[in-house]
Amino acid sequence: MRPLSLGNATPVLSTCRHLLPALLVVGSLVAEEPKKETPIQDNSFLVEEAYNQEAGVVQHISTFTRYQESKDWIYTFTQEWPVFSQKHQFSFTLPWQRLGTSLDGKQAFGDVALNYRYQLVGDGDAPVAISPRFSVLLPTGDEKTGYGKGSTGYQVNLPVSFTLGSAFVGHFNAGATRTPNAKNPLGDSATTQDVFFGQSFIWLAHPRFNVMLEYVYARNQAVNGPNQTQAQSATYLSPGIRWAYNLPSGLQIVPGIAVPIGVGVSRGEKAVFLYVSFEHPFLKGK
Repeated sequence: MRPLSLGNATPVLSTCRHLLPALLVVGSLVAEEPKKETPIQDNSFLVEEAYNQEAGVVQHISTFTRYQESKDWIYTFTQEWPVFSQKHQFSFTLPWQRLGTSLDGKQAFGDVALNYRYQLVGDGDAPVAISPRFSVLLPTGDEKTGYGKGSTGYQVNLPVSFTLGSAFVGHFNAGATRTPNAKNPLGDSATTQDVFFGQSFIWLAHPRFNVMLEYVYARNQAVNGPNQTQAQSATYLSPGIRWAYNLPSGLQIVPGIAVPIGVGVSRGEKAVFLYVSFEHPFLKGK
């Protein structure tokens, strides 16, 4: 991994312009007198937290990312369900995307992820939480147009969440994906192996308002010939904010916005990331 460099201040100023409208919307939350309420424990945007869903509570998550230089975009929908208790969680992710590298240039469905996660250590109230995840990536995308890998993949991730005093929370991720017999649009196949790392720090400025900074690194392999792969790396630093609306019905709505900035090998690329989640009980009495 190359040393990170932020270059000049232009990306930072651009970030501020993107975040200003959202800051004005949620500024009133910070100005209120703090109430005794549970802080937001939602997913980070680019880095996975280690808190499984509570028993009887389901979460629906939508994200949208658009890259400024390539004009690529991707929308994902995720549902997270507890399985009998908080120890076990099942989720799935459905991607819809438009990639400039695709052969037809059209938007299309990608590979679906089925995820199982085990709450190994702690929970949302503990100083440290660890929830290993195992995922199966189904070849639902069309590899002939560049929207899928054409083979079932397997992914592992180790999310670790930890508190830093009463005002800060951190999340760390390390994971890898292996796809045997992945295919490219020409029909060539090879086994690809991807790795990724992430770290986020979240300032709990208010129980219903967070300021976030995330760092992610990914090294992905693509098939470029029979039994041949080519690796590409991406590194982003992403400032963002999120806020929560807690309704009397038990529904919590958490919108958020971030501006991933390419650094190091990804310098020059910027993106806008939009997030919204709906979390609510699905069992009476929860």
